[in-house]
Amino acid sequence: LADDKSHPLSDNIYAKLEDLGNEMRLMGFVPTTECVMFDVEEEEKETVLGYHSEKLAVAFGLISTVNGEVIRVVKNLRVCGDCHQVMKLISKITRRE
Repeated sequence: LADDKSHPLSDNIYAKLEDLGNEMRLMGFVPTTECVMFDVEEEEKETVLGYHSEKLAVAFGLISTVNGEVIRVVKNLRVCGDCHQVMKLISKITRRE
């Protein structure tokens, strides 16, 4: 679930997402806030985008598997444009599929 903190490794998962976010910003990445349909400030939109379920799943995969191992995330709903871009960058940063 998006922004879920009930997992025993949630601190590690969120820390990994934070590290990846910092690396992506250094690469010039800017979140695609148009994906957020809530009427909130731009900064809040970036926060909302940062913890989508597929991003949490990838972060969990990264901390739970050995380097180089393929991570596959399956979702029965549409992936937002920001998540799609983030997945491509995470793949590039971590050199993983």
